[in-house]
Amino acid sequence: MTRNSRHRAIAAAALLAAAPALAGCGAGFDAITNKPYAPTEALTVNTKGINISQAFFLGPDSGAQLPVGGATPLYLSVVNTNQTPDTLVGLGVDQSLGTAKVGAPVTLPANQRVSVGKPTPTILIEGLKKPLRGGESIKVQLQFANAGIVPLTIPVITRSREFTAYPPAPGATPAPTPTPTPTATAEGEHGSSGH
Repeated sequence: MTRNSRHRAIAAAALLAAAPALAGCGAGFDAITNKPYAPTEALTVNTKGINISQAFFLGPDSGAQLPVGGATPLYLSVVNTNQTPDTLVGLGVDQSLGTAKVGAPVTLPANQRVSVGKPTPTILIEGLKKPLRGGESIKVQLQFANAGIVPLTIPVITRSREFTAYPPAPGATPAPTPTPTPTATAEGEHGSSGH
């Protein structure tokens, strides 16, 4: 191997070793919330006559967090495709995450779309035992009076983009305010010309 070939091989190896680190630099501190996601992606479920086309827990504003002790509301779009009405009566979650609260059973008429959580969230996970920043997934069991238990893995999404119209999750900490960067004045940019 010639001297130039050896230098090229070392440079190529260094570039390959640094590539993963350099790729992560552009993502910033909120890398998980900067990834595009869709709350309906991989969540459309049609089981036991219950069609869930959208499901998400609302997290904090981008750059903030839901603190320990806080709560995250559940939003669902559900169609009961059975011939008889059903009722969403419960939510099961791992107790290491928090406690599920269903404020009132949700009636699901036959063949009619019901938006759970709109206009007021009624199903929550309260007393969070770990902070949530958005981007996490939560395994739950939705309990229906007739259809029984429907397991789902539901994403926690940040309150950004099209979700800013939703009310903030209870107890969410505010996003940090960006520090303004000083800008040069016209005189400072061009300096004093002495004219």
